[in-house]
Amino acid sequence: MKKIGFLSFGHWTPSPHSATRSGADALLQSIDLAVAAEELGADGAYFRVHHFARQLASPFPLLAAIGARTSRIEIGTGVIDMRYENPLYMAEDAGAADLIAGGRLQLGISRGSPEQVVDGYRYFGYEPEDGDHAAMAREHTRRFLEVIEGEGFAEPSPRPMFPNPPGLLRVEPHSPGLRDRIWWGAGTRATAEWTAEQGMNLMSSTLLTEDTGVPFHELQAEQIQRFRDGWAAAGHTREPRVSVSRSIFPFVDDRDRTYFLRESASQDQVGQIDGGLARFGRSYAGEPDKLVKELAEDQAIAAADTLLLTVPNQLGVDYNAHVIESVLRYLAPELGWR
Repeated sequence: MKKIGFLSFGHWTPSPHSATRSGADALLQSIDLAVAAEELGADGAYFRVHHFARQLASPFPLLAAIGARTSRIEIGTGVIDMRYENPLYMAEDAGAADLIAGGRLQLGISRGSPEQVVDGYRYFGYEPEDGDHAAMAREHTRRFLEVIEGEGFAEPSPRPMFPNPPGLLRVEPHSPGLRDRIWWGAGTRATAEWTAEQGMNLMSSTLLTEDTGVPFHELQAEQIQRFRDGWAAAGHTREPRVSVSRSIFPFVDDRDRTYFLRESASQDQVGQIDGGLARFGRSYAGEPDKLVKELAEDQAIAAADTLLLTVPNQLGVDYNAHVIESVLRYLAPELGWR
């Protein structure tokens, strides 16, 4: 059995060709899609976070709203750029959203990806030492993980406005169990090994910022195996989770063919990000029987316990619910995912 959810970038643009034309559209439609996905039997609703862009940005109001409207589906991010985050404020927001959702948050965090502006985290008030923004992201992460454990660390005032419990105080509200539901978005095999050392779950997308010449799914499967080996070596007691994301579009009506016929010939691509080689995974589009054969050969999907379907959110809630339903109905049973 495999958990199947969706991942939305929450794009919006004021164009007559978009069903999502404003920030309000992106937010409200995200809630509606999560509700629809839960009704269809999907397992997760995940959202990308980008700053200075016509996309979803501040995730916690959205996650809390979805938590209040749903009862079963996992709610998460893929991913929050930790270069921009105040760890203690984030711990408060995450704790509140998780309590509203009844402990269903699955937070994907990471160093982040190239953004819309140069060094955007500086506008948020963060200046990395020696210009090392990746180290700053990891330090923010270390502090966030420490705080959500729930141990007290702040000295209480001798003259508090309200009575305090005994001992040092912690950030409130605290949500027990949230620490085990933090994922790191890893772009390399080495980062996956670091993720295992930190005791975080592994989130891997359709992009790896390295290339060894093998097909994307094989390189990603190696990344996942290195993560699992690192987890065992670290001696963690719980079972870790691993997610991969894919663009999958079964052709079950004319709309699917109109939108994605070109993607039926999709292949891996090699490009550059931040001056280094990167390998991009292919999309899957075609008749269901063709996709069943192709997806059965994807080693990384087989190695993961969670599959996130990247959805074209600007095509609207109804169409994206149709895509999710098509995967659940026509592909998942044939592949043993359900």
